[in-house]
Amino acid sequence: MQATSVVEALGALAQEHRLAVFRQLVQAGDRGMAAGALAEALGIPNSSLSFHLAQLRNAGLILQERQHRSLIYRANYPAMNGLLVYLTENCCAGAGCDAGAVCETPAQERKSA
Repeated sequence: MQATSVVEALGALAQEHRLAVFRQLVQAGDRGMAAGALAEALGIPNSSLSFHLAQLRNAGLILQERQHRSLIYRANYPAMNGLLVYLTENCCAGAGCDAGAVCETPAQERKSA
């Protein structure tokens, strides 16, 4: 993933409603959600939701599909996974990490209160 795409994705997620929409779509899975169902579930007015969905779609984080008269939105899992890989690419000081690993700051870098 390119740094410019990462910045765009993080910028899109750096807003309370957009973050909530994205998390809701991740939870919805592959079936996705219609815009009206998203608005109802999150308590976001339809006019505002349209703006937030466009921002997330422009950043490549969500996909939109027309099903009959409804627009169905889904999380773009490959884009989400690419973002996570980019952010954690060199975690644990380059040491191999497994799913349960916890990276700690070396003692000399820790700051005391």
